[in-house]
Amino acid sequence: YLPKLFILAIGLALGSFLGVLTHRLPRKELFVGGRSRCPRCRAEIKWYDNIPLLSFLLLGGRCRSCGKKISVREPLIELATAMGILGIYVLNLESPIFLILILLLTISIFVIDLEKKIIPDELIFLGLGLTILALLLGWDDNFYLHFLGGFSSSFFLLLIHLVTRGKGMGLGDVKYALFAGTLLGWPFSLVWLFLSFLTGAAVGIILILLRKAQFGRQIAFGPFLTASFLVSVFFGENLLKWFLN
Repeated sequence: YLPKLFILAIGLALGSFLGVLTHRLPRKELFVGGRSRCPRCRAEIKWYDNIPLLSFLLLGGRCRSCGKKISVREPLIELATAMGILGIYVLNLESPIFLILILLLTISIFVIDLEKKIIPDELIFLGLGLTILALLLGWDDNFYLHFLGGFSSSFFLLLIHLVTRGKGMGLGDVKYALFAGTLLGWPFSLVWLFLSFLTGAAVGIILILLRKAQFGRQIAFGPFLTASFLVSVFFGENLLKWFLN
């Protein structure tokens, strides 16, 4: 149990960093350095009240200074990051450090696009650069199949963007597809796109029927791309076999 607890602790710490990163990056603020503050009373949060997830639970989800409720945003990011890293460990996937970096980037993109409906170019091209570097270092022999997956996925979403004049697909999604498709390669990029459109359509229809959103205006497609991407990274081979049977 000790190794798993240690991995969870590392995951929670990295998730805490992602909470800061995803809050400050869209606002063009420095995400390295500077103490966290309560968004309501602006009181500086002490280190013992800033322990990932644990402090939130011990404080009952409230600020020690003003007693106001703390957003569940950070604990959820911390927990998702920790569970993702634990999943990489439990599944005994190859190149775990590389996959952890990709996981951190993907969670960051998911959160930012969900909240701000933008996908920062810095994160997309960092992920693409890491993927190309991993391929050059021999992560996978099917070098050309990875680039086929990337360019075909990006070109497909670009066509949707052009046909719908940007209403059905943003350029951020097009650029993200270049990174995600390159990492997954062909034909796993097909599984990823299928899952993305399936989940996006299902959630979109439900929200539209409930009159909670209008497609193309209030429903960002990026979260569906990123969530389906992680599923494809972890279980793409099994899903492909299932689709073909």
